[in-house]
Amino acid sequence: MKNHIVLLLLFLSSSWLITGQVKEVSPPDFIKTIKFKSNTTQGQLPILRLGEPLILEFDALNANEEDFYYVIEHFNYDWTPSVLAKAEYLRGLDNQRILEYYNSFNTYQVYSHYKLQLPNLQTRALLKTGNYMISIYDDYDELMFTRKFMVYEDLVNVGVQVKRSRDVKVIAEKQSVDLVINSNSINFNNPLQTIKTIIIQNNNLNTAISDLKPQYTLGNELIYRYDTESAFWGGNEYLFFENKDVRAANIGVQYIDLKDIYHNYLFANRSRKNNPYTYNPDINGNFQITAIDRSNVDIEADYTMIHFSLLHPEIIDKDIHVYGNFNAFAIEPLTKMEFNTESGMYEVMMRLKQGFFNYKYVTVDKETGKLDEGAISGNFWQTENNYKVLVYYRDLGARYDRLIGYGEATSVDISN
Repeated sequence: MKNHIVLLLLFLSSSWLITGQVKEVSPPDFIKTIKFKSNTTQGQLPILRLGEPLILEFDALNANEEDFYYVIEHFNYDWTPSVLAKAEYLRGLDNQRILEYYNSFNTYQVYSHYKLQLPNLQTRALLKTGNYMISIYDDYDELMFTRKFMVYEDLVNVGVQVKRSRDVKVIAEKQSVDLVINSNSINFNNPLQTIKTIIIQNNNLNTAISDLKPQYTLGNELIYRYDTESAFWGGNEYLFFENKDVRAANIGVQYIDLKDIYHNYLFANRSRKNNPYTYNPDINGNFQITAIDRSNVDIEADYTMIHFSLLHPEIIDKDIHVYGNFNAFAIEPLTKMEFNTESGMYEVMMRLKQGFFNYKYVTVDKETGKLDEGAISGNFWQTENNYKVLVYYRDLGARYDRLIGYGEATSVDISN
């Protein structure tokens, strides 16, 4: 009897895992600088036209020249597994070894730079639009990390406008996104059920707003003008530093030190929550690898230990993390800051490749795990943010969610 109960529990738990939403898996500490490139996307959240090539790159810092393998899977709009068989969305084979890699040259930190291009000789094409996840495994079939990407076909027009919040309580802190979707090639059947939307702020899927229903339907035009449901916290402009020359202090770097590798000590930051908003151009949390006097930064840019410090009173019930797209906005032990009682500052150091990096400080509740992006940086309606809107469509009787449209706007032209 006990064996039957155990088997039942295992079945139920495995069923939940199969049908639940998938999350990105962060890499181990020796894998760094995961980035995507495409014809239209240089950020860390690739949204590709069907048929457009995609490049995934990353560094392995263990100097073992390991073999890595990739697996591609298709998902529904809400990141639950799709029912499609692999042959329906993939022409060719996956679970293949990444053949292209190069060893670092003239760097203190030894690493291997891996590069995967899709499509390739083995994986010849992605056949369906929608959500995808690429998983990287090592030679022992252990999962190293996963990353999400999207493939769309341009079948609908997506109008996106950024407005100030219509809720007077947070009118100075939030931004609202209005949508208009129309098409001349698709007749929307029962759009309340067949159309799904996702709104993404600054390429961060963790804070995306999904599954808003159209409020009005005018012919083949769907209109979304919500008061609160489509509102995001405005946040603040990201802090940044640049260390393209590891031997000299650059933007945001106070001083340097050479140990086993170069150490860059950034200027101490302070809370900006109660300060007036100040415009400070950023790249919305992203990063760019740069190195002075280097012809190929993929293998010639070095790694440095970046020392972050925040002058802030100790918070007992919350942790403070360094936050940005350098690790896909993940909250993990490597980003957690520790309070130094002697200096009165929160401190952490991270191994990052040379370049230009955006970052900010966020708090995470120790009990609930709730993330508060504005606890230290503040929230301002004037902040320049990027918004991407994805439109999914599953017609009556269809088996998967097609990604039929993509729109984008920034809050530079925000209006009331």
